[in-house]
Amino acid sequence: MSSARLFAVLCLGCSAFAQQQAPRYVPEDHRPPLFLREDWKNITTRSGGVPITQAAIATPDTELKIYGVPKPGVDPDIGIFTNKRATPLDDPTFTWTGPCRTPCALALRNKNSYMDLTGLAKVRWRTKQTGFHYLRPIIKLADGTWLVGDHAEPPRTDWLETEFSFVDVRWHYLNIDKVVTTKTSDWVLNPDLSKVDEIGFTDLMPGNAADDGHGTSGASRVDWIEVYAAAVPRQ
Repeated sequence: MSSARLFAVLCLGCSAFAQQQAPRYVPEDHRPPLFLREDWKNITTRSGGVPITQAAIATPDTELKIYGVPKPGVDPDIGIFTNKRATPLDDPTFTWTGPCRTPCALALRNKNSYMDLTGLAKVRWRTKQTGFHYLRPIIKLADGTWLVGDHAEPPRTDWLETEFSFVDVRWHYLNIDKVVTTKTSDWVLNPDLSKVDEIGFTDLMPGNAADDGHGTSGASRVDWIEVYAAAVPRQ
């Protein structure tokens, strides 16, 4: 056998060995675990609910963040509420944006870990929207950048469980103080989702202004939310 042919055979053998040592990465074989699930605690018997506070958070080591509401909790009739109605009989405890007089947002933050939302990280949730309100995911990156996604849960007659993968979401910059898109109309290209500090939702709209905040003309409701992501320890 010539030296050239021998070299080619050796190269083929090395290539085959390398392929055996490094099998193809299959994302479906590396689905992230459940990072958090929040169901909300019922913290009042008041008809119409009350502004949500940390007392409504059931998940250990999870912090509640409210944005877009002037001094959350100061005005007892403004903001994102938590509610549990006597009827319908199967109505859950849920968050509700009806009393938001300006666009508002809710986010959750784990005290010990960032979330890695790469790969097949996803959200599952049970929601119900009215009017023209479309519920969207929001995230805060480790560097403080806020983004809002193009995935949107539309208005619907009844509660519905849905899910989406972050790999399929496109993002815009978010001004978290006013809860509106900002900086540019272009999509944010390749944001680093390997360290996400906070995750939540907004519909980018005020609530039930026509009903003084407490009707059904337009709002977003979340019964529960699950986030599937790898935990990244905070330094």
